[in-house]
Amino acid sequence: MLLCDPDRLFPTEQKSRGLARALYESVADLPIISPHGHCDPRWFAENDRFPNPAELFVIPDHYVFRMLVSQGVSMADLGIPRVDVGSVHVDPREIWRRFADGYHLFRGTPSSMWLDHSFQFVFGVNEVLGPENADAIYDDIESKLSTPEYRPRALFDTFNIELLATTEGALDDLRWHRKIRDSDWNGPVVTTYRPDAVVDPDFEGFSDNVVRFGEITGEDTQSWAGYLNAHRKRRAYFKTFGATASDHGHLTARTENLNEGDAEALFAKALTGTISAEEADAFRGQMLTEMARMSLEDGLTLQIHAGSRRNHSAQIFTQFGRDKGFDIPGPTDYVASLRPMLDAVGMEQNLTIILFTLDETVYSRELAPLAGAYPALKLGPPWWFFDSYEGIKRFREATTETCGFYNTVGFNDDTRAFCSIPARHDVSRRSDSAYLATLVATGRLREAEAFEVAQDLAYGLAKSAYNL
Repeated sequence: MLLCDPDRLFPTEQKSRGLARALYESVADLPIISPHGHCDPRWFAENDRFPNPAELFVIPDHYVFRMLVSQGVSMADLGIPRVDVGSVHVDPREIWRRFADGYHLFRGTPSSMWLDHSFQFVFGVNEVLGPENADAIYDDIESKLSTPEYRPRALFDTFNIELLATTEGALDDLRWHRKIRDSDWNGPVVTTYRPDAVVDPDFEGFSDNVVRFGEITGEDTQSWAGYLNAHRKRRAYFKTFGATASDHGHLTARTENLNEGDAEALFAKALTGTISAEEADAFRGQMLTEMARMSLEDGLTLQIHAGSRRNHSAQIFTQFGRDKGFDIPGPTDYVASLRPMLDAVGMEQNLTIILFTLDETVYSRELAPLAGAYPALKLGPPWWFFDSYEGIKRFREATTETCGFYNTVGFNDDTRAFCSIPARHDVSRRSDSAYLATLVATGRLREAEAFEVAQDLAYGLAKSAYNL
């Protein structure tokens, strides 16, 4: 029994299906470029075995545990670590059984495809996980995790990953990246500069974070000039560990282009905690423009991940912290919000700003027209809730007619779940092949061009956008 249909996601009409299959086969074995994600660099630094199947598939993957939580399973019973004094369930086999009991909940979701792909192609499991076979599949995966072939570095090579970017905060000492660099392993795992903790006045401990920022960099971060210099130094330091991008997860896409005095006044309010919500948003917007200017200096690609209403459940945030499945999409404006930054740097040809959204209503109305005009702008792939066949299809249909393929940046997986990386790239390659086959069948793209575009979407555009 095969978990995965060989023709999954291809058109049902036979002529288009055959072309989609051929397009997919032309890119299926290309190396994986993963230029943005949240895997733990410690895995590759220490290269220890993954502890158990639950810690590989359930505990780090908010796509997985949020579905189970939505059906009444507690986070504690899924082993999700708490940040308060509460306890969690620690028996990995029991966690796995709860996962297996709820596996039917993933039917029809992208997580089902990713999990089935991982089970079949990574671990050789050819049965649908359920209560009856939970222990047997657990034991099978557990036995394989104890072998050298399933250590993180070996899987990295098995997955044919050409580059993997992780994401670290501005205060991170990058010790695991240093250990990777100093090891005898040549796997290209690079970092990404994520300064939210010292850019967002609403981030917990912001003022203390800025003090620490100054201690790390040797700059006077209580002054505006020293604060900006600290960012320049940290960006340069991250570049020594392979960073090619910065990443900014903001509530809105707001940007500002304030004069120095006004920017400095906002910064002073942020440090003293007297800043209003409106002013805090303005400060974050000013910092996006400052980061764009710094990208012109140092060449880092600027990623803007806007529109997530983070930590929607105060209870979950208090008990379990950030990134626990309770970040919810919301409406996001780009046309008015980005204009101050675009007035400053939008026409720069040596700058790449990648826009991500959780608001699909802006694809054709805002994002595609913006990226189809400004040289600095590119569109990131469907992100988070829309990283799926349907999400990719809607994205292509809504944006291609206005900004084409070459104002987009291919695919990135944005995952914490290491074994899902090849599955996610496979879904993207199949989805794009299906879309390209439809364009050919309807006379909107020549067949030879479709094969060229398939290569670019699967591989070339990501390398170009992230200066790889």
